[in-house]
Amino acid sequence: MNETRATARAGSTGGAVVRVVVADDQELFRGGFSLILGAEPDIEVVGEAADGAEAVRVTEALRPDVVLMDIRMPALDGVEATSRIRATTSAKVLVLTMFDDDEYVHDALKAGASGFLLKDMDRHDLIRAVRVVAAGQSLLAPTVTRRLIDTLAGSGRPVPRLAARLGELTAREIDTLRLLAAGLTNAEIAEVLVVSEHTVKTHVSSVLTKLGLRDRAQAVVFGYESGLVVPGDG
Repeated sequence: MNETRATARAGSTGGAVVRVVVADDQELFRGGFSLILGAEPDIEVVGEAADGAEAVRVTEALRPDVVLMDIRMPALDGVEATSRIRATTSAKVLVLTMFDDDEYVHDALKAGASGFLLKDMDRHDLIRAVRVVAAGQSLLAPTVTRRLIDTLAGSGRPVPRLAARLGELTAREIDTLRLLAAGLTNAEIAEVLVVSEHTVKTHVSSVLTKLGLRDRAQAVVFGYESGLVVPGDG
């Protein structure tokens, strides 16, 4: 889909509709994702891109709410495209990965991705993910979270400046961050800490604010890079 066609479609978007750009070098995937998302009343696919460079151009031109980004593409891979999009627009990036893309997940997260999904997800997971990310939340597929944690656990020594920042948190906030970084959901954290999910949400919000983290995904990275969570924990 070229930029001219994409631009022509942009004007029909309503205020409550989530505007999406789909970027994937495989036409079958790109068309399939667009068809699934475009069938939803609250989602409009305003543009498509066949490579990372085009994804950046189309996103800068159309300013969508969410970019569905394949991690492996020609011209510019999904990691670099994500970095450029996050630097120049307010669009959230939802990255699509395969089981063998571990090397890219951490880099995409640090580049500003708000969520990760495996390409073998079902249509309902895709639709939900777009809505969740558009609402400003992060989303990590459970299998991706586990792989990300495995990668971070073996990534090296703690970063001293990050470790020092743990002193900004209360004891309960540190407990929350440790469990969050271990991949637990709010419900699971509430069970471990014997508190309500509402209390957990409050602690998570406070942790993100104090540490200047964008979302839960960044909290996973911080937990390992600060040394709060180490290989063998749990």
